[in-house]
Amino acid sequence: MAISGPAKTVLQTVSVVVLMGGLAWASVPFYDWFCRVTGFGGTPGQVSANSEGILDQTVTVRFDGSLNDGMSWEFKPVVNEMEIRIGETGLAFYEAYNPTDHPIAGQAAYNVTPYAAGAFFEKIECFCFTEQVLAPGERVEMPVSFFVDPEIVADRDGKFVHTITLSYTFYEIDLPEGYAALDQDSQTNLN
Repeated sequence: MAISGPAKTVLQTVSVVVLMGGLAWASVPFYDWFCRVTGFGGTPGQVSANSEGILDQTVTVRFDGSLNDGMSWEFKPVVNEMEIRIGETGLAFYEAYNPTDHPIAGQAAYNVTPYAAGAFFEKIECFCFTEQVLAPGERVEMPVSFFVDPEIVADRDGKFVHTITLSYTFYEIDLPEGYAALDQDSQTNLN
C-alpha cells in the first residue's frame, strides 16, 4: 500500500516532531551524565575512593553556599576556605537551618570554578548526592569529602589553577511521602 503525497508529508512531519521531542526529552539527562563524566561546565566527578597519591603542591578550596528563590532555609559553609595538598582528602561542612514551622525538603545543585578544575575535583561523599529534609527549627552540619586529582598538574589549563571554588545552591523540592504526611498533621494541629 503506497502512501499518497499529502499523507506522506503529514507522516514525515509527525515523525520529525516525535523525533525532536524524544531528543529534547533525552538531552537533559544526557547532558548531566556528560558533565559528570568529563567535568565539563565545572561539574565535579564522583568517586568511591581516596586519591592514589598526594603531591607537595597545594591548592586553596573556597566554599560558597546560596539558596534558590523561595527556599526558606539558611545555608552557608562552616569555613570559607581551606588549603589542601593536591590528592589529599579534604572534609568540609555546610550548615543548613530551617527557621519555619514546617518540614522542608531540599536538593543541592553544585559546580566548581574555574571550569578547568571541574574534571579534577572529585567528591567521595556529599550531602548533594541525596535530598535533604529539615524539620521545623532543625539545624544540621552536612559534610562533603573531596580531593583534587593529581592529574591536574599535567593538564594544559589545570596546571595554572591555584584556587578552586566549590559552590552549592539549595532549591526546594517536594517532601518525600512520609514527610508529607507529617507536614499535613502539623498543619492540622496548628488550625
